[in-house]
Order: sequence, then structure tokens, then C-alpha cells
Amino acid sequence: MAGPELVRKWADDQPVGRPRSPYRRHDDNTGAAEARPRLLRFAWAGRTSTYDQQDPTLSLPRQLRASQLVLPEDALIVAHFYDIESGRKELAARGKGTAHEQFDIPIPRDGGIQDLLAEAERVDRRFDFVICESIDRIARRTYIATDIENRLESAGVRLLAADEPFNLAHDGTGRKAKVATQLLTRRVKQGISEFYVVEMLEKSWDGIAVHTEEGFNIGKPCYGYQAKHVPHPVPAKRAKGQKKTFLEPNPAEAPVVKRIFKWRLEERLGYQPIADRLNRDLATNPPPTPNTPSRAVGLWTYSNVRDILTNPKYTGHMVWNRRARKSAGNRRNPVSEWIWSPEPVHEVLVDLDTFIQVQEVSGHRFGSRTDPGPNTKHPQTKRSYLFRTYLFCDLCGRRMNGKTRRRVYYACNPKKAYLPAGHPAAGGVFVREDHLLEKVNAFLSDHVFGDYRRQLLDANLRQLDATVAQEREQQVTGLRRAIADIDVKIKRTIRNFELVDDPDEDFVRDINERRAELRAQREQLEMQLAEAEQRILAAPNPGLLDALPVMKIEVDQLPDELARALFEALRLEIRYNRDTNTATCRVTLTGPTITAASRTAHDAAVISLDAARQRRQQRKQENTEQDRHPSGDGPVPILVVPPVGFEPTTPALGERCSIP
Repeated sequence: MAGPELVRKWADDQPVGRPRSPYRRHDDNTGAAEARPRLLRFAWAGRTSTYDQQDPTLSLPRQLRASQLVLPEDALIVAHFYDIESGRKELAARGKGTAHEQFDIPIPRDGGIQDLLAEAERVDRRFDFVICESIDRIARRTYIATDIENRLESAGVRLLAADEPFNLAHDGTGRKAKVATQLLTRRVKQGISEFYVVEMLEKSWDGIAVHTEEGFNIGKPCYGYQAKHVPHPVPAKRAKGQKKTFLEPNPAEAPVVKRIFKWRLEERLGYQPIADRLNRDLATNPPPTPNTPSRAVGLWTYSNVRDILTNPKYTGHMVWNRRARKSAGNRRNPVSEWIWSPEPVHEVLVDLDTFIQVQEVSGHRFGSRTDPGPNTKHPQTKRSYLFRTYLFCDLCGRRMNGKTRRRVYYACNPKKAYLPAGHPAAGGVFVREDHLLEKVNAFLSDHVFGDYRRQLLDANLRQLDATVAQEREQQVTGLRRAIADIDVKIKRTIRNFELVDDPDEDFVRDINERRAELRAQREQLEMQLAEAEQRILAAPNPGLLDALPVMKIEVDQLPDELARALFEALRLEIRYNRDTNTATCRVTLTGPTITAASRTAHDAAVISLDAARQRRQQRKQENTEQDRHPSGDGPVPILVVPPVGFEPTTPALGERCSIP
């Protein structure tokens, strides 16, 4: 009966490799070649994190040496794949960096992780194993590391780590090599590695958040401020000369920031027009210098102005995490994710209320250029449209665009996929400009610049001016009087000590408790006073109308630049409703903008009436000639629109009530 020794001896006599047919003639040397030991071919995979935190010229050679030391004698590394990048990136974004080109690394590079995976799946690959120093060099995230491991194993390539136990040969019993311990070790190390990275990120995040809340700046100070260095609180870092940074106004740049915000708020200028205005006097308005001085252009640009107008640090608060610079390619984070200091920590250049109003201008400007006159960048532009930017479709809220078909009109043409319910198809909402002009001129001349504009206000506004405003003023006066009374009581409480020669502990305790009660009452009254004053500032104030001149105005007779400046100063908004065939006009006057509105209105008033009549007569003559001689080879359809009913809504004078 055959035993295990006899079976093993028989197996040893069999040729190595694929069994051959006994009827096929073969050379004895072939069998000898197949019986010789085969060289184990390895590919080495390395990775180091961002180049500004580590030295790849030291880290990568160390990883390679650690991998070589654990290889058996019949193994050889035949290919080298390594990257200089974060191990937390998605697999699709891995291996595409060029940071390795910045260093003289003494290791030949056959590619990155993507090249390794691509070659592993080829039939003519150069290796059968992949080795790394540690599994976290493949990826810092368990999901990505196991995905890479699975792709390699599917291609018949084992992934090994130098700090894990592994066995490449059979034990002579014919059984498969045991990998259970190796698998457990690897999964534990992957979990620990990912936990370590996430924990460090969370602690770092919390540390920077506290750093921001305390008012310290990170990076280069923004335009308008300069660094105010203070000694580092850690003695070891202080000994090395390290410092922390607060912000303080830059004498030359801070006035420019205030000027930019003022132009944006009062005149609602776009980014490029503001840059053009600043470039007229670079001595007064020095342009910003980028982090890399060699990239400076010496002029103000569109992006320079945008960065200033969207930076909340000018409100005095320190703000961090506005952009995901590492995790999302510098994508702008939602405002809810920003880290703010609870209170202003450096000098305020722009108050928070003004900053918020400036951000709202972007919504008004979106999709409409600021420059007056025709669009010179569009080859088909032949004229400009007076009410572009200010005319909206009341059915969908979209801005209406100008068109010319023998006459000038405005249309709402949303795409089919964006048509709201009840909205006509493209071209179904349109209104003629001359019909709008007549009503807008009447509205501005009567309700905004007319002699009886106060009497034309809505009855609710008149009543508010007479009653509600008076009640709010009385409330403020009463709160101020109550605060003054509490101050007197606090002083009287302190004077009680003078009446007692030897106060005991109970007396002192009662006095302290009374003082604490009075101070708490005072703080509560101060909060109520601040709220009442804010309501007064936010309440409609018809008195702002008195700051505007009394005049007759025809906006179509004004130069395009002056007409648009007037519309911006008045915050003009016209909404046309096709169903009712009415246009609703609205202007908004606020304390910060009333000065610009008054100044622009005075500029419009100096236009000569004779010149206005002459231009009006010329335009009527041109319209008559067009009616007599239609253009084109065939009949031109005439847009027949009934006269626009104009709803004489009163100016909305809300949100501010005091003229600065």
C-alpha cells in the first residue's frame, strides 16, 4: 500500500510547469530549464505627502530600502512607481501630479499609481508582485487602499507590505500559503492609519478655528491691512523668532478699500468699471501685490476688485475656511461653513451692514454688463437699450432683453426646459420701449421729482410718518431715561457704604447682589434700546424724498451713461406683467445711497430743454420715415401691443430712514 513518502517521491519526479504529452518528442534540456528556480519579479510602490511638509529625496529612498530588505534572495525589484501627493485623494485623481519634477530623486520613475495599475492589467507586465513599505503608502483611506489591492489581485498580482508578515513559497505539503494573519494585520493597520489621519485633521481644524476666533491672521494680510506681529505664546517657538499676526489698517490701502465699497454700494458699478476708475490714478490707488511678486501686472484687474468686495475681513471679523483649498481645488465653501471670530478683532474698514448690501448688488448685476452704450464686444450690436438690467418679467422673474424689429421692444425668452407654469412660450412676452418711456417719465417726474411727491405717497406711509415713527421715538426716549435711572440707583447703592461705619458680611453681600441686579437690568435695557434704534433705522422714511431736487425729467433725452447712473442711484426696478398688461415701477432710497441719487439727479437737471426737444423731434421724424419705408423685400410684421397700463406704485423707501 502506497504511503505519503511514495506519493511525495512520485510528485518530485514530475516535470515543473505544464504537463506534456508522452507522445510528443521533447529535448531533455527543456525540462531542465523548466526545473530551474524562477526569479520573483517585484514592482515597488512609494508615496510621500505634500512636498512642503516632507523631503521626498529622503523619504522615498528610505521606503525603497525598507522594501528591499525584506525580499528573499531570488526576488528583484524591476520597476519603480511613486508619487508625491496626499494619500486621501480619490483614486481617479491620484498619480496625475508633477511635484516629483521639482526634486532630484535618486530613483528611476516608471510612473505613478495609475501607471502601476495599468501595467498590472496588461499581459506583458514586467512584475508579478507589488511591494510597499507600509499599506498606508498605497492610500490613507481604507476604501481606496482595498480597491487598489482588489484590482491588483484580479490581475494576478499580490500586494505586499514590508512591515507585514508574508510567505511567497509553499510549505511542501501542496497546501496554499496561509494569509489570514497577514490579512488581519493589514486591515488593522489600515483602520489605525485612517483613524490617525482623520483625528489629526479634526484636531488641526479645531486648532485653526480657535486661532481664528482669537483674531490671528493666517497667510498674507489682505489688501487694505498690514501685519501686526506679536511674540509667539509658546516659549520654544518664540525663541526661534516665530510670531503670530494680527491685522491693522495699511495707511495707503485702507482708504482705497473704503472707496471701492462706496462705489459699489452707491453706484452699483461692476468689477471692471471699478478697476478702470482705480487705474486712472495709481498713485492714489496703489494696486495689490500677489503672493508671487513676479506675477504682478501693476494695474487693477477684475479679479482684484472682486476679491476685495467679497472679503468679510474688512468688517473687523477674522474669517477662515472661505475656500476648500486642499480638499476641493480652491472651491468656494458655503457661507454657513465659514469660521468667524465672535467679535471684531481688528479695525473695521466696512461695517457689516454695508458689506451685506454690497453682496446683494451681485444678484442685481448678474447677467448684465455695467458699461453704458452698445456692447462693442458683440459683432451684431447696433444700438443700446435704455431699460436693460432694470426690466423684469413679472411671470418668471427673469430679466427681459432688448430686441429691434422696426421698433424697439423687450422680450422674455426663457428656454423651454425653464418655462414656469402659465408662462407663454419664447417670444410670447414682449413690451414696446416707447410705451414704457412715457409711463416711466411720468412716474419719475411726479412721484420722485415732482412738487407733490409727498402727497402721492401711499396712505400707509403717510400714517407711518405721523404715528408709528413718533411711537418709536417715544420708546427710545423712555429706554434711555430708564437706563439713566438705573445708573443713579447704582451710584446710590454704592453711597450706602458711607452711611455704615462698620458694615458686616450680610450688608456687603446684599449690596453686591443689588448691584448685580441693577447691572443685569441695565444690560437688558441696552439690548432693547439697540433693537429699537435698529427698527427706526430700518423703517421707511418718506423724508428721504426731500433730499431729491424738484424737476421735470425725460430719461430718454439723457445720455446713456447718465441715465443708467440715475437708474442705479434710484435702484430702479420695472416689472412687466403680460396677463394684466401693466408695468410696476419701484425705486428704493436709502441713507447710504441718497447722496449719490441727489447728485446724479442734479447732473440730469442741467440737460438743456432745447436740446431735449430737438432730439425728441428728430426721433419722431425717424419713426415716421420707418413707417413710410419699411425695410426688407417683403412686408414686415408690426408688433401691435396695446398701450401699457402703468400701475403708479409708490416708491419703496424701506430699509433705511436716516440721511447720513
